[in-house]
Amino acid sequence: MTDYFAQHGFRVESAHDGRSGLARSLEGNFDLIILDVMLPVLDGFEVLRQLRKRLATPVIMLTARTAQPDRIAGLNAGADDYLPKPFGPEELLARMRAVLRRTAKGETAEPQMVEAGGVKLNPQTREVWSHDQPVEVTSIEFDILEILARAAGRTVSRDELAAVLYQRRATPYERSLDVHISHLRKKLEREDGPLIRTIRGVGYLFAPAMGGDG
Repeated sequence: MTDYFAQHGFRVESAHDGRSGLARSLEGNFDLIILDVMLPVLDGFEVLRQLRKRLATPVIMLTARTAQPDRIAGLNAGADDYLPKPFGPEELLARMRAVLRRTAKGETAEPQMVEAGGVKLNPQTREVWSHDQPVEVTSIEFDILEILARAAGRTVSRDELAAVLYQRRATPYERSLDVHISHLRKKLEREDGPLIRTIRGVGYLFAPAMGGDG
């Protein structure tokens, strides 16, 4: 895989156990981390939990454990995407490019700040504030929040979010969006109710709390 990605213009470093991978990730300045769940010494879930305490670098998890609880565990630990084995290298390459496009989109020009409902986002630095207090978010959480905040007051469908984030339609049983939305709600929690409301059977609405399905 290292040779394959090198042929497509990526500089790749590899580590073969969780402890050394975690150490190298924290020491280096990487654009993307591909993390296998089944690692010796420290498994991928624990590596990801430790990474997320200190880094917001995008992470794609790879695993042969395809049961939904394992996928949800990876997303809950802060993964940006999750690819079950076996997979073709072309699919992983496409996922990598999609994640990197999302994280690089703020590097050109001087984008305007996005403000809605007391939340402010800087698309260039990918920083978030809620009522002037900084909020730590992962790469994919920022992308979801930016889409919703730019559409404040309008319901954004699950398919619309999935198309932007994953370049495909949302599947009926997919939980990844729900998990990321749940994390955002907790991070933006306030006394007057959630800023991000679920519109059942449709999608999500970013707006000051006005009751509803939540």
